[in-house]
Amino acid sequence: MEHTSHDAGARDDPAAQQDHGSPVGQSSQSSHNDHSDHAGHRHGGVTWSTAARATLHCLIGCAIGEILGMVIGTALMWGNVPTMILAITLAFLFGYSFTMFAVLRAGVDFRSAVKVALAADTVSIAVMELVDNGIIALVPGALDAHLTDALFWSSLLGGFVVAFVVTTPVNKWLIGRGKGHAVVHAYH
Repeated sequence: MEHTSHDAGARDDPAAQQDHGSPVGQSSQSSHNDHSDHAGHRHGGVTWSTAARATLHCLIGCAIGEILGMVIGTALMWGNVPTMILAITLAFLFGYSFTMFAVLRAGVDFRSAVKVALAADTVSIAVMELVDNGIIALVPGALDAHLTDALFWSSLLGGFVVAFVVTTPVNKWLIGRGKGHAVVHAYH
């Protein structure tokens, strides 16, 4: 998002200043300085730090959903395919939920929050899940490992690490084009 024209209009508009969390009378530029994760957007580039934070945000939701799905599927003695489907579904659900709750707290209606979450996180979660589950599928014995096996946890957690490394540049590219997690910045 180009902040130059945004800042010029917001400086004279107390409502715009309040939308960014700055008290009336302070410039919106100081408001932007308070949002360190916007730093990569001010000069047209995106920092690796911004991309890493966006990726970590998605990773936390994905990890919670995926671990929960694996635990449920394994506890119910489901096969590999239904367990992975449940884990991936819950990863998307939790990943989207984290974004939705943040946007809902900003006062956005539910339907709009769903649209923002879908726009912000779909590509990131999809890449993360593809990489993570691909690694689990490729590690010999990982799909057949039990919750008590070190192989289960090491392949799952190792998959998350690799997914983070692969997805961070994807998010950097998306945010730099005003897509992905950049959509959420309008609601901070």
